[in-house]
Amino acid sequence: MTTQKKLAAALVALAVVAAYPASAQTQTQTKQSTRQQKQAAPTVAEAEKFLKNAEARLEKLSNTAQRAAWVYETHITDDTEAMSAQASEQALEAMGQIALEARRYNGLPLSADSKRKLKLLQLSLSISDAKDREAYTRLAASMSGEYGKAKYCRQAGDAASCLDLGQMEKIMAESRDPALLKEVWLGWHKEAAKYKDSYAQYVGLSNKGAREMGFADTGAMWRSQYDMPADVFAAESERLWQQVKPLYDSLHMYVRLKLRNTYGKDLVPKEGAIPAHLFGNMWSQSWENLYPLVKPQGPAASLDVGDVLKSKNIDAKAMTQFGEGFYTSLGMEKLPATFWQKSQLTKPRDREVVCHASAWDLDNLTDVRIKMCITPTAEDFLTIHHELGHIYYDLAYRNQPHLFKNGANDGFHEAIGDTVALSVTPDYLNKLGLLKDVPDASQDIGVLLDRALQKVAFLPFGYMVDQWRWKVYSGQVKPADYDKVWWELREKYQGVKRPAAMELNGFDAGAKYHVAADVAYSRYFIAHILQFQFHRALCREAGYVGPLNRCSVYGNKKAGEKFQTMLTMGASRPWNEALKAVTGEEQMDATAILDYFAPLKVWLDAQNKELSKE
Repeated sequence: MTTQKKLAAALVALAVVAAYPASAQTQTQTKQSTRQQKQAAPTVAEAEKFLKNAEARLEKLSNTAQRAAWVYETHITDDTEAMSAQASEQALEAMGQIALEARRYNGLPLSADSKRKLKLLQLSLSISDAKDREAYTRLAASMSGEYGKAKYCRQAGDAASCLDLGQMEKIMAESRDPALLKEVWLGWHKEAAKYKDSYAQYVGLSNKGAREMGFADTGAMWRSQYDMPADVFAAESERLWQQVKPLYDSLHMYVRLKLRNTYGKDLVPKEGAIPAHLFGNMWSQSWENLYPLVKPQGPAASLDVGDVLKSKNIDAKAMTQFGEGFYTSLGMEKLPATFWQKSQLTKPRDREVVCHASAWDLDNLTDVRIKMCITPTAEDFLTIHHELGHIYYDLAYRNQPHLFKNGANDGFHEAIGDTVALSVTPDYLNKLGLLKDVPDASQDIGVLLDRALQKVAFLPFGYMVDQWRWKVYSGQVKPADYDKVWWELREKYQGVKRPAAMELNGFDAGAKYHVAADVAYSRYFIAHILQFQFHRALCREAGYVGPLNRCSVYGNKKAGEKFQTMLTMGASRPWNEALKAVTGEEQMDATAILDYFAPLKVWLDAQNKELSKE
């Protein structure tokens, strides 16, 4: 679930807040430095004029690239792919030129806002060679398209037997036949091998662009986007992971022992890694589809409103209106009329589209949309609340200058909607008429377990995807070892193993959208930390007293005002200042996750002790 910001997906985003990169040692910049030395010393007035012109130019190109990308992802053809790549190439060229020119004004006594804008400008790729730039954008569009069009055909040459990703995800979610699950899992992952060579080429070109801007590689550039040096961010991520690892370990052990009871000791070991095809999810990143197999005995509350949505014939638009209603209950504005006219809420029958849910801001003002293929499920109900978080963030900072029209960091953008989704409680669903009765708090273990299967299960996956990419971008991992290292990391962090031997020239990482589309993934790990921290703070602001998992800020204008204050800041201030505006804290803190799931941790440890005896 990613927002498409500024430029097309998989291309350069205007990155958020970091220290200035060191001077690049490329021939291009050496020549530029020589030219600059011959110029008269820049003035503050020249710098301000440069920034004004740069923002105007980038906004225009950004909007053009965004529209082309929207058309491409909602109508995949060779022509729309070419159009999207061309528009993105033009934007990328301008970004590179402006980023290099911005260095001329470093060190001037500018206003705080102008200094910040110069920082942001210097956190983008600069591919100076026209052929490389064209290849980079073409490969980016091609891989995204290949992913969107990919199908697994159970019988070669038989179109009727071909399954798209949505159909395969349904099988993964609902089937309990391990042979079928394994077949579908392997079928989908094999498709990614088709663009492995393209990905390797893309990595090389991306690194060229990062080095032109003074970074060691693209991974180092990504890690530099968090108001701290790249190495410090890596250490901070590890600190946060270690905070939550004990909770994950308890959940993993419980799920492993329950799956062992379901599928047998020959398939699921009593200790160690679990085969990846048994989690109800193509990437083993979210385990909520396992809930029927692992739910507590006896009465248990549930947030699964899928059957109610179907029985009441609540369609995609009505589901989205429920999401809008939450945000307006906090005092936020109604969605623009164009949102309802232009969004893609359901999958068209007449063309190929990218169904992966995403939020779009096409004019940096009010032309906001979401792109989904909504089905009446509890998962999509929550996803809508998430995607609208991006939209309301976009709307909140629309009056900021162009370079500040972004999240405080990319983790913030992902956390907003998920913070709201944490307020999707039994009480909230009851108020919407989607849950008849609010269960007693004694039944909360079921809700907590279900949510942990979504949130806690995701944490190591959210952490390790970019661990893998950082190694790839640094050159530490070559294409021949893509799969080897991918599965080493998955076993280390997730406790998940490949269900069959690795295939020659395989590319299992590419079976994940964010790898094929080159979307940085640490944002999702950071977002999972932040959303609980935000939730705890907003509940405190609302005056709530009680178990954190029972808190919903639905309808609380005081909490909404606090939230909106932070949203309107956009990228105008460092993320720790934005964090403080909501929480009063300046450091990311995973203890809010531990607070939220505290009753579940006690229950899991007790269950594991008993199950281990069997």
